[in-house]
Amino acid sequence: MGQHRRARSRRHRLLAPSVVTALSAVAVAAVVAGTHGFSLSDASAAGKEARSTRTVVSAPASSPAAPTAAPAPAADTTPSAAPTPTDTPAPTDTPTATATASAAGAPAAPDAHGATFGATAAAPADDRESSTVGALFSGPVGPGDHFCTASVLHSATGNLLLTAAHCVSSPDGVTFAPGYRDGSAPYGTWKVTAVHTAAGWSQNGDVDEDFAILETAPNNGRNVEDVVGGNKLGTDEPFGATVRLYGYPADAETPSLCTNSTAQEGAYQRVIQCPAYPAGTSGGPWINAATGDVVGAIGGYQQGGDNDDTSYSAYFDHTIAALYTQVEGSAP
Repeated sequence: MGQHRRARSRRHRLLAPSVVTALSAVAVAAVVAGTHGFSLSDASAAGKEARSTRTVVSAPASSPAAPTAAPAPAADTTPSAAPTPTDTPAPTDTPTATATASAAGAPAAPDAHGATFGATAAAPADDRESSTVGALFSGPVGPGDHFCTASVLHSATGNLLLTAAHCVSSPDGVTFAPGYRDGSAPYGTWKVTAVHTAAGWSQNGDVDEDFAILETAPNNGRNVEDVVGGNKLGTDEPFGATVRLYGYPADAETPSLCTNSTAQEGAYQRVIQCPAYPAGTSGGPWINAATGDVVGAIGGYQQGGDNDDTSYSAYFDHTIAALYTQVEGSAP
């Protein structure tokens, strides 16, 4: 059981999606409503997702307990082997608590946002980047009701969000509040209208495809990106990078921000050491400090991590790129 899971309450986990759509040589699923057949009991599930008022999940009980090595090629269902940069560790089959420079005792250094590497603090308010990050609600927007984190994904349609696939399976009743703080949604709220995941997740709960793209409806005629901007999707980037990690702890009313270096764990997993990322931070974006691109979302192995101080993300490669292309092309 995850150390940072909330005690059992009226909230439950979301169910994995069920509708699968093929795109080119990579199969992806666009889930609009409904649930998939696999589930985990509330007592055995782990990860960084807070309890939701909706019926919800995680990966199926049959999914591997740790990121697997690169899978053998299979027709249209699994991503090809992710590149292993020469300046990053070789893939391992079981994640370990990889130490970052700060964790290893190297001198702390400030990043461009004025934070200290490896330290977690409240994200700045009214900042362009942090304004693209928000909380997901399954009911009225207010204190204590958010269950996961999402961020605005730049697109031609201006209405897309990025989060973890284990966070949301159905759009019913889900609302996004960018820049949410202290019970207030300063930029407004947007209703989620569709949930899209890759086939590996929808069919098998593959932790290496634990990411989802959400569509939202306009609010007073304006798309969410028109109001707060969006972050470009970054794919096939080196595992070793400096990123800004955002997330909304379930028991907090302000988003957290930590900057640190990432590393490779398993064939398709990134890992970062940032303290105090508990339940509720699932889906939080990993934004490359050098490029400004979003290169991950808290999720993947152990639904983002069984330890508050270690977070994971599925590696962003051609699989999420194909999903993004499909969603952007079909969105209104």
